[in-house]
Amino acid sequence: MRITLVGSRHFGVTTLNMLREHSVSIARVVVADAEDRLAAAARAAGIEVVVQANPKLVVASEIAPDTDLIITAHSHARIGKDALAAATYGGIGYHPSLLPRHRGKAAVEWTIKEGDPIAGGTIYHLADRMDAGAIAAQDWCFVKKGETARDLWERALAPLGLKLLADVIDYIKVHKALPSKVQDEQFSTSAPSLS
Repeated sequence: MRITLVGSRHFGVTTLNMLREHSVSIARVVVADAEDRLAAAARAAGIEVVVQANPKLVVASEIAPDTDLIITAHSHARIGKDALAAATYGGIGYHPSLLPRHRGKAAVEWTIKEGDPIAGGTIYHLADRMDAGAIAAQDWCFVKKGETARDLWERALAPLGLKLLADVIDYIKVHKALPSKVQDEQFSTSAPSLS
């Protein structure tokens, strides 16, 4: 399976490392910033790096030829319809909430702010609307009393995201398709960014 990874920062690097250990071919890494740590890690591993022409949008020409799946890992860019069409199975991303709850930026912060006793993560199909595509995989965890958003991310949600991504990749390898369950809009929350 050939992957184009779109992302940034620490979660982008940990996703890159997980993919390298998971018997897939990382054809290309796409970043918004050439100096990002994901770009440096990809170059060090001998993986081609492409810098997005528009930091808010990934287009088909930035996706590696013969890509089976696009994976986003800490990317705030929209993956254009043409880019999704360039990959056999389209694209998936990880969102650190139980979608459709806490769509948008600052999902972990909103989990804490709302006092949610349970948090979770979702692998979802990339779509026109941010964080609104069909669910491919989802799991949950408890939120500890007094836990900060950063604590929750580092303790539970980042590792959960890597596990769910690996599970979905394994599913595709066996079934030659992405699992898909439509999000139930009656449970949707879209909070504004906390910044």
